Amino acid sequence: MKVKSTVGPLLAPLPTVMVSCGSRWASNILTIAWTGIINSNPPMTYISVQPKRYSHDIIEKRGEFVINLVPASLVKAMDFCGVRSGRDVDKFEAQGLTREKADTVSAPLIAESPVNIECKVKDIIRMPSHDMFIAEITAVHVDEKYVNEKGAYDFGAMDLVAFNHGKYYRLSAEELGFFGFSVMKPKTAKRKAAEKAQRKR
Repeated sequence: MKVKSTVGPLLAPLPTVMVSCGSRWASNILTIAWTGIINSNPPMTYISVQPKRYSHDIIEKRGEFVINLVPASLVKAMDFCGVRSGRDVDKFEAQGLTREKADTVSAPLIAESPVNIECKVKDIIRMPSHDMFIAEITAVHVDEKYVNEKGAYDFGAMDLVAFNHGKYYRLSAEELGFFGFSVMKPKTAKRKAAEKAQRKR
């Protein structure tokens, strides 16, 4: 039996990220949970930002931003960046975060983040409570310690966090499957199991 819920944004969990904007010398960090992928070729993403937020006008004016994924070690800094305004405090300095030069945008990367996604705004959709910045992904940076010898990314080892209705949760590193595993042939399943066992040694 299910309980009928009040209509609202009940989709969860959501990625929770730190969005950096501005320039390397005059920058801000905004915590965002309303984000995701909306196209694969070209790769497109979005962030939804309330117009009253300090970063909103910076992003609209400059037309660019960086999405920085958040590991559990940065969850306190991420929360701080979501509740304090950049009008009053330099969040990089307050949280001991490092500005790093990006390749295609003037907004800085957060060096302590395991993955940085550079984005250029292509469109803005005005919503009643938020403005949706639709952007093309123009560069991606991944910390080399999470890249194996074959060039594959180990997202499980990044210890990333998610947002679930007011609370932050650590994502489990346990693998439950992979795309297409439900229709995998027995021979392929055996090979995959052997590869997984080898990685654990």
